[in-house]
Amino acid sequence: MIDHQVRVHPSADHLPREEQLAWKLAAVATGIQEEEDLDPAAVEMAANRIIDNASVAVASLRRRPVAVARAQALGHRTSSGASVFGVAAGTRVSPEWAAWANGTAVRELDFHDTFLAADYSHPGDNIPPLLAVAQRTGRSGADLLRGIIAAYEIHVALVKGICLHAHRIDHVAHLGAATACGLGAMLRLDTETTYQAVQQAVHTTTATRQSRKGEISSWKAFAPAFAGKAAIEAVDRAMRGEGSPSPIYEGEDGFLARMLDGPDATYTVSLPEPGEARRAILDTYTKEHSAEYQAQAIIDLARTLREKAGPLEKVRSVVLHTSHHTHQVIGSGSGDPQKYDPTASRETLDHSVPYIFAVALEDGGWHHERSYASERARRPATVELWKKISTVEEPEWTRRYHDPDPARRAFGGRAVITFENGSVVEDQLAVADAHPAGARPFDRAGYTAKFRTLTEGIVTAAAQESFLRTADRLAELGTGDLTTLFPAVDTNAVAAHDARLPKGLF
Repeated sequence: MIDHQVRVHPSADHLPREEQLAWKLAAVATGIQEEEDLDPAAVEMAANRIIDNASVAVASLRRRPVAVARAQALGHRTSSGASVFGVAAGTRVSPEWAAWANGTAVRELDFHDTFLAADYSHPGDNIPPLLAVAQRTGRSGADLLRGIIAAYEIHVALVKGICLHAHRIDHVAHLGAATACGLGAMLRLDTETTYQAVQQAVHTTTATRQSRKGEISSWKAFAPAFAGKAAIEAVDRAMRGEGSPSPIYEGEDGFLARMLDGPDATYTVSLPEPGEARRAILDTYTKEHSAEYQAQAIIDLARTLREKAGPLEKVRSVVLHTSHHTHQVIGSGSGDPQKYDPTASRETLDHSVPYIFAVALEDGGWHHERSYASERARRPATVELWKKISTVEEPEWTRRYHDPDPARRAFGGRAVITFENGSVVEDQLAVADAHPAGARPFDRAGYTAKFRTLTEGIVTAAAQESFLRTADRLAELGTGDLTTLFPAVDTNAVAAHDARLPKGLF
């Protein structure tokens, strides 16, 4: 790997484009020339993530934000476009709108892959726009794999090197750059074109973290889909010869100077050398539970503690000792009263670790729908327990959260349950069971089981098998074969649901 130092430069410096971060990102992406250069383990993991995305997208088809995004996309039909989850197989829409609909479907349940470092991300959000453009342009499965692996490489590098959340900038700012790079790799664009697209994407997808604060709305699902849509549009403009605000990262009024640490900021972004295998996708991990990633280990910890705890109505207090990030973002350290509100939205509840721990402790598990049902959140015993749960930052958990060694990095915490009689039950868990370093790391069997569970009753057993066979031979798919990456569903039921939506402009 090469460590690139990134800092703000006055306009008078005339920083050469080859020294700009956007160019270096684009060069890494466009440097993948031959499919033989792709790491076999990375290829296998990319196929796993396509299965994972399809699982959560199908499970979310009749949720309102997904239906809204789908309805908007169907206002942009074209005979040579891309497919949309939940729509008849022959229906095509413009690729940027397919990315919008499918990206929202993938993100809605907060249930696909994650990567946490200096910042955090859901790298699987790159896949919907890449797949949409691959369909529109007649790319092969090997082309798609090249784009996915490049996008993950760039996304992980940015998340490791540049922290956004400290400045309350939403993490999709890194997603836009990664998707633009993935599209450049997939389409075999030159570095210059990809560089311009990266800059446009970063410029147009920077937003605040209010989308994940307070009364969290459905925009949390739309935000990455918007970034994917914007990246497609940026690539299209760049291919037509349009330039971008430059240098987008290092400029004196650019991203680093005005959005992040200011004119004296310095960052280190590590990128692979020419010819070095692109394996960053292997550093990422998926979710077993439909909740914010920092809650994954907490849910597994609650399952264990349920077997040890006594009657929960006798609990006096529960304190979760955890990292700064978990405490501040999904814990009581956020200062958000909505995290204790039984009438809060699903989007807010899946960012409330006190709620999640209460339900998982009572139920001994987690379900992507039942655990968020309004009647579940309002259950008196749950509300009583929920109000007794708080989080505190513990420096050691914060240190482990940022440990540079992935094998030692930890995203969990320690739970201390104190009962009315003074007795205490406690335990801790560093990583989720499904994490690569966990008790039951997800492998292809895990992804397959998740797909079958989430698509049961929506996708027939025959259609499930057909989709999984396609994923197994992804690298062999020819042009025109990528429609098989959309499992066949009961489109009549989806259409009947959509017909009840309020009408918009399209």
